[in-house]
Amino acid sequence: MLNQLDKIAKYNFWSTEPQIGYYRDNYVSKLIAFEKSKLIKVLVGQRRAGKSYVLRQVISTLLNQQVSPYNTLYINKEFSEFDFITTANDLKTFVDDYINFHKINSKLYLFVDEVQLIEGWEKVINEFSQDFTREISIYVTGSNSEMLSGELATLLSGRYVKIEVFPFNFNEYCANLNLPENRSSYISYLQSGGLPELFNLDDEESKRFYLSSLRDTILLRDIVQRYNIKDTVLLMDIFIYIVNNMSVLFSVNNIVNYFKSKNRKTNYETVSSYINYLLNTYIIHKCERYDIKGKDILGGNVKYYVNDLAFKNFLYKGYGLGQGYLLENSVYLTLKGAGYDVYVGAMRDSEIDFVAIKGELKIYIQVAYTLEQESTLEREVKAFSSVKDHHRKWLITLDEFNYNFENGIQHVQVWELENELAEL
Repeated sequence: MLNQLDKIAKYNFWSTEPQIGYYRDNYVSKLIAFEKSKLIKVLVGQRRAGKSYVLRQVISTLLNQQVSPYNTLYINKEFSEFDFITTANDLKTFVDDYINFHKINSKLYLFVDEVQLIEGWEKVINEFSQDFTREISIYVTGSNSEMLSGELATLLSGRYVKIEVFPFNFNEYCANLNLPENRSSYISYLQSGGLPELFNLDDEESKRFYLSSLRDTILLRDIVQRYNIKDTVLLMDIFIYIVNNMSVLFSVNNIVNYFKSKNRKTNYETVSSYINYLLNTYIIHKCERYDIKGKDILGGNVKYYVNDLAFKNFLYKGYGLGQGYLLENSVYLTLKGAGYDVYVGAMRDSEIDFVAIKGELKIYIQVAYTLEQESTLEREVKAFSSVKDHHRKWLITLDEFNYNFENGIQHVQVWELENELAEL
């Protein structure tokens, strides 16, 4: 036991304080709010979006609330020092031994990073959470959405809360770089990205190398190895296609036909599977169409958005894609990060960029880079004309000038979007 503890001490808070990075209160406060319950706290999201830092920030917060450092146990399966934990039985034995070694008779706070790398983890985590003879508060992270699907979802049904961690939003971007929250800063944000590690890299070449390495890790380790993918080139090309067609409505058949036009052999089932694998890693997101009148989810064409604009900005900058598409992608991520379910609004003869729904709250949203041209202004305002209910209607732009509209339409300058959402 002592040998194991010595190996992992540097990652824990027993005698030292590991780096906790920029404090992300929006996530930490949500997690701490569940401390009085026995719910398993599950953080999901793309690799390197900041899940591990959030866990360490929770630990730091608990210590500030006078929790003993030895009542916290942090395990990160991405580090070789934790290789002695490979199965559920290993995890159970180690946690039991740790509790006995330190004679812990109060609540233990258990944090397991990349828990899906422990075989059979769900059963022991469920056992810990339901053990009425001792208190164990459990936090786990994972980089694949399948970790909470199928039988696992049934096993843990009603016993966990899931929070998706995104790269830094605009407000966090400004706080990290000590920038004002204004139009100029937002343009810089659109041209960069929010992945935390980017803020430690000084030049574009270093950022490009980092993003290339991260992309390859996600595609090769989290998809190719996990699903035994045969055509890795096709997987990469599908990712490139989606990145360069972000914010555009298209179907799986569109991608199949595109590759066939390039004399590439593929089919619907393969392309559909590869897209689902990409979605599972959170590197991209799918935005389905929502029938505004019938309130149903529609099949067919969908939009895809990349989880961070840095993939576009530093890896595929040469492809022609207007700033308006980047802006729409950024607005989508902001809405998702604020906890909204987001859809493309569909009506018989028109379309709304987004329908954002959270509980009883619904917002219809149009996104435009600028309304300087009269035709653009008329088109964006007209899109709301077929919406007959009284939910909020927002027109989000990068314009410095603040427009006033009638018929319940509110102009939102995009750098104020997070603050507007926080006030609802």
